Amino acid sequence: MDLIDEQHTGTPFYGSRRLKAWLNQQGYNINRKRVQRLMRLMRIEAIHPKPKLSRRNEEHKVYPYFLRDAQIKRSDHVWSADISYIRIGKGFVYLTAVIDWFSRYVLSWRLSNILENTFCVDVLEDALNISKPEIFNTDQGCQCAAANFSKPLQENHIQISMDFRGRALDNIFVERLRRTVKYEEIYLKDYQTMRVAQSSLKQYFKFYNKERLHQALQYKTPEFIYWGKSAEKSITTA
Repeated sequence: MDLIDEQHTGTPFYGSRRLKAWLNQQGYNINRKRVQRLMRLMRIEAIHPKPKLSRRNEEHKVYPYFLRDAQIKRSDHVWSADISYIRIGKGFVYLTAVIDWFSRYVLSWRLSNILENTFCVDVLEDALNISKPEIFNTDQGCQCAAANFSKPLQENHIQISMDFRGRALDNIFVERLRRTVKYEEIYLKDYQTMRVAQSSLKQYFKFYNKERLHQALQYKTPEFIYWGKSAEKSITTA
Protein backbone atom coordinates (compact mmCIF):
# COMPACT_ATOMS: atom_id res chain seq x y z
CA MET A 1 0.00 0.00 0.00
CA ASP A 2 2.87 2.38 0.74
CA LEU A 3 4.44 1.65 -2.65
CA ILE A 4 1.10 2.08 -4.42
CA ASP A 5 0.49 5.35 -2.58
CA GLU A 6 3.84 6.86 -3.54
CA GLN A 7 3.67 5.67 -7.15
CA HIS A 8 0.08 6.90 -7.53
CA THR A 9 1.02 10.29 -6.10
CA GLY A 10 3.79 10.60 -8.70
CA THR A 11 1.83 9.07 -11.60
CA PRO A 12 -1.89 9.55 -10.84
CA PHE A 13 -2.77 8.43 -14.38
CA TYR A 14 -1.61 4.86 -13.60
CA GLY A 15 -4.55 2.47 -13.25
CA SER A 16 -4.48 -0.99 -11.68
CA ARG A 17 -2.88 -2.62 -14.76
CA ARG A 18 0.10 -0.25 -14.79
CA LEU A 19 0.47 -0.33 -11.01
CA LYS A 20 0.43 -4.14 -11.10
CA ALA A 21 3.12 -4.15 -13.82
CA TRP A 22 5.22 -1.61 -11.91
CA LEU A 23 5.00 -3.63 -8.68
CA ASN A 24 5.99 -6.79 -10.58
CA GLN A 25 9.06 -4.92 -11.87
CA GLN A 26 9.95 -4.06 -8.27
CA GLY A 27 9.93 -7.77 -7.43
CA TYR A 28 6.45 -8.06 -5.89
CA ASN A 29 4.43 -11.04 -7.13
CA ILE A 30 1.00 -9.41 -6.95
CA ASN A 31 -1.99 -9.81 -9.25
CA ARG A 32 -4.30 -7.12 -10.57
CA LYS A 33 -7.25 -8.11 -8.36
CA ARG A 34 -5.22 -7.46 -5.23
CA VAL A 35 -4.03 -4.11 -6.61
CA GLN A 36 -7.65 -3.17 -7.31
CA ARG A 37 -8.70 -4.20 -3.79
CA LEU A 38 -5.93 -2.14 -2.19
CA MET A 39 -6.75 0.86 -4.39
CA ARG A 40 -10.37 0.71 -3.24
CA LEU A 41 -9.22 0.47 0.38
CA MET A 42 -6.97 3.50 -0.13
CA ARG A 43 -9.68 5.40 -2.07
CA ILE A 44 -7.53 6.09 -5.12
CA GLU A 45 -8.35 5.93 -8.82
CA ALA A 46 -6.50 6.78 -12.02
CA ILE A 47 -7.46 10.26 -13.23
CA HIS A 48 -8.58 9.29 -16.72
CA PRO A 49 -12.33 8.75 -17.43
CA LYS A 50 -13.79 5.31 -16.75
CA PRO A 51 -16.59 3.43 -18.52
CA LYS A 52 -20.19 4.11 -17.42
CA LEU A 53 -19.33 7.41 -15.77
CA SER A 54 -22.99 8.42 -15.75
CA ARG A 55 -24.17 5.43 -13.71
CA ARG A 56 -25.49 6.71 -10.38
CA ASN A 57 -25.02 5.27 -6.92
CA GLU A 58 -28.28 3.54 -6.06
CA GLU A 59 -28.02 4.28 -2.33
CA HIS A 60 -26.90 7.93 -2.38
CA LYS A 61 -27.89 10.91 -4.43
CA VAL A 62 -25.22 11.98 -6.92
CA TYR A 63 -25.15 15.65 -7.84
CA PRO A 64 -23.97 17.06 -11.19
CA TYR A 65 -20.59 18.72 -11.62
CA PHE A 66 -21.13 22.49 -11.84
CA LEU A 67 -17.59 23.80 -12.11
CA ARG A 68 -16.29 23.07 -15.59
CA ASP A 69 -14.74 26.32 -16.93
CA ALA A 70 -16.02 28.18 -13.86
CA GLN A 71 -14.33 31.45 -12.91
CA ILE A 72 -13.30 31.29 -9.24
CA LYS A 73 -13.04 34.95 -8.26
CA ARG A 74 -13.13 35.10 -4.47
CA SER A 75 -12.70 33.20 -1.24
CA ASP A 76 -15.69 31.09 -0.13
CA HIS A 77 -16.84 30.71 -3.71
CA VAL A 78 -15.95 26.98 -3.89
CA TRP A 79 -14.77 24.55 -1.23
CA SER A 80 -13.74 20.91 -1.63
CA ALA A 81 -13.13 17.90 0.58
CA ASP A 82 -11.12 14.75 0.07
CA ILE A 83 -9.92 11.65 1.94
CA SER A 84 -6.45 10.15 1.55
CA TYR A 85 -4.38 7.29 2.97
CA ILE A 86 -1.54 7.82 5.47
CA ARG A 87 0.80 5.18 6.88
CA ILE A 88 1.06 4.99 10.68
CA GLY A 89 3.65 2.49 11.92
CA LYS A 90 2.53 -0.89 10.57
CA GLY A 91 -1.01 0.33 9.93
CA PHE A 92 -2.70 3.26 8.29
CA VAL A 93 -5.27 6.00 8.86
CA TYR A 94 -7.28 8.38 6.71
CA LEU A 95 -6.78 12.13 6.42
CA THR A 96 -9.65 14.33 5.31
CA ALA A 97 -9.43 18.08 4.70
CA VAL A 98 -11.59 20.95 3.47
CA ILE A 99 -9.92 23.53 1.22
CA ASP A 100 -11.00 26.84 -0.28
CA TRP A 101 -10.32 26.78 -4.04
CA PHE A 102 -9.49 30.45 -4.51
CA SER A 103 -7.01 30.89 -1.66
CA ARG A 104 -5.91 27.22 -1.19
CA TYR A 105 -6.63 27.81 2.51
CA VAL A 106 -7.20 24.63 4.55
CA LEU A 107 -10.24 25.37 6.68
CA SER A 108 -10.30 22.11 8.65
CA TRP A 109 -8.82 18.60 8.73
CA ARG A 110 -8.94 15.41 10.81
CA LEU A 111 -7.46 11.93 11.03
CA SER A 112 -9.46 8.74 11.50
CA ASN A 113 -8.52 5.07 11.76
CA ILE A 114 -11.87 3.96 10.37
CA LEU A 115 -13.45 4.82 7.02
CA GLU A 116 -16.82 5.91 8.32
CA ASN A 117 -18.22 9.24 7.23
CA THR A 118 -18.84 10.61 10.72
CA PHE A 119 -15.34 12.10 10.82
CA CYS A 120 -15.96 13.64 7.36
CA VAL A 121 -19.11 15.27 8.72
CA ASP A 122 -17.13 16.57 11.71
CA VAL A 123 -14.54 18.14 9.40
CA LEU A 124 -17.29 19.75 7.34
CA GLU A 125 -18.98 21.18 10.43
CA ASP A 126 -15.63 22.53 11.69
CA ALA A 127 -15.22 24.37 8.38
CA LEU A 128 -18.78 25.68 8.39
CA ASN A 129 -18.12 27.18 11.83
CA ILE A 130 -15.52 29.39 10.12
CA SER A 131 -17.50 30.45 7.06
CA LYS A 132 -19.78 29.11 4.30
CA PRO A 133 -19.09 28.59 0.58
CA GLU A 134 -21.46 29.16 -2.31
CA ILE A 135 -20.57 25.74 -3.80
CA PHE A 136 -19.16 22.62 -2.16
CA ASN A 137 -17.47 20.14 -4.50
CA THR A 138 -16.50 16.58 -3.64
CA ASP A 139 -16.15 13.13 -5.16
CA GLN A 140 -18.82 10.44 -5.35
CA GLY A 141 -17.38 8.34 -2.51
CA CYS A 142 -19.96 7.02 -0.10
CA GLN A 143 -18.53 9.08 2.80
CA CYS A 144 -19.31 12.39 1.08
CA ALA A 145 -22.38 11.25 -0.86
CA ALA A 146 -24.23 10.12 2.27
CA ALA A 147 -27.28 12.04 3.44
CA ASN A 148 -25.72 13.12 6.77
CA PHE A 149 -22.89 14.83 4.85
CA SER A 150 -25.22 16.59 2.42
CA LYS A 151 -27.64 17.68 5.15
CA PRO A 152 -25.57 20.55 6.66
CA LEU A 153 -24.81 21.80 3.14
CA GLN A 154 -28.49 21.84 2.25
CA GLU A 155 -29.44 23.47 5.56
CA ASN A 156 -26.97 26.27 4.80
CA HIS A 157 -28.27 26.64 1.22
CA ILE A 158 -24.92 25.59 -0.27
CA GLN A 159 -24.95 24.23 -3.81
CA ILE A 160 -23.48 20.71 -4.02
CA SER A 161 -21.24 19.70 -6.93
CA MET A 162 -19.73 16.24 -7.49
CA ASP A 163 -16.87 15.03 -9.67
CA PHE A 164 -17.39 12.45 -12.35
CA ARG A 165 -16.09 9.06 -11.25
CA GLY A 166 -12.42 8.58 -12.10
CA ARG A 167 -11.96 12.29 -12.83
CA ALA A 168 -9.61 13.53 -10.12
CA LEU A 169 -8.94 16.64 -12.20
CA ASP A 170 -12.51 17.78 -11.49
CA ASN A 171 -11.28 18.35 -7.94
CA ILE A 172 -7.83 19.54 -8.98
CA PHE A 173 -7.09 21.81 -6.01
CA VAL A 174 -7.65 19.01 -3.51
CA GLU A 175 -5.45 16.73 -5.63
CA ARG A 176 -2.69 19.36 -5.54
CA LEU A 177 -3.08 19.71 -1.78
CA ARG A 178 -2.81 15.94 -1.37
CA ARG A 179 0.41 15.82 -3.39
CA THR A 180 1.88 18.79 -1.52
CA VAL A 181 1.13 17.38 1.94
CA LYS A 182 2.53 13.97 1.02
CA TYR A 183 5.76 15.21 -0.57
CA GLU A 184 6.47 18.00 1.93
CA GLU A 185 5.33 16.28 5.14
CA ILE A 186 4.13 12.67 5.13
CA TYR A 187 6.86 11.05 3.00
CA LEU A 188 9.53 12.87 5.00
CA LYS A 189 8.26 11.57 8.34
CA ASP A 190 7.93 8.11 9.84
CA TYR A 191 4.81 8.36 11.96
CA GLN A 192 4.67 5.52 14.47
CA THR A 193 1.51 6.55 16.29
CA MET A 194 -1.60 8.50 15.45
CA ARG A 195 -0.74 10.99 18.20
CA VAL A 196 2.61 11.77 16.53
CA ALA A 197 0.93 12.09 13.13
CA GLN A 198 -1.70 14.41 14.58
CA SER A 199 0.92 16.66 16.17
CA SER A 200 3.16 16.76 13.10
CA LEU A 201 0.31 17.44 10.66
CA LYS A 202 -1.00 20.19 12.93
CA GLN A 203 2.32 21.98 12.64
CA TYR A 204 2.45 21.38 8.88
CA PHE A 205 -1.01 22.77 8.17
CA LYS A 206 -0.18 25.80 10.31
CA PHE A 207 2.92 26.33 8.15
CA TYR A 208 0.94 25.64 4.94
CA ASN A 209 -1.71 28.25 5.73
CA LYS A 210 0.42 30.93 7.36
CA GLU A 211 3.93 30.70 5.86
CA ARG A 212 4.07 28.64 2.66
CA LEU A 213 4.25 30.92 -0.40
CA HIS A 214 2.25 29.81 -3.45
CA GLN A 215 3.32 30.75 -6.95
CA ALA A 216 -0.32 30.67 -8.11
CA LEU A 217 -1.14 33.19 -5.37
CA GLN A 218 1.57 35.62 -6.53
CA TYR A 219 3.80 34.30 -3.74
CA LYS A 220 1.31 35.11 -1.00
CA THR A 221 0.16 32.67 1.68
CA PRO A 222 -3.29 31.02 1.69
CA GLU A 223 -4.13 32.80 4.94
CA PHE A 224 -3.25 36.20 3.46
CA ILE A 225 -5.48 35.60 0.43
CA TYR A 226 -8.37 33.96 2.29
CA TRP A 227 -8.87 36.64 4.92
CA GLY A 228 -9.73 39.43 2.53
CA LYS A 229 -6.50 40.10 0.67
CA SER A 230 -7.85 39.11 -2.75
CA ALA A 231 -5.50 38.31 -5.60
CA GLU A 232 -5.68 40.48 -8.70
CA LYS A 233 -6.65 37.68 -11.09
CA SER A 234 -9.30 35.01 -10.85
CA ILE A 235 -8.59 31.35 -11.50
CA THR A 236 -10.31 29.17 -14.06
CA THR A 237 -11.09 25.50 -13.51
CA ALA A 238 -10.05 22.94 -16.07
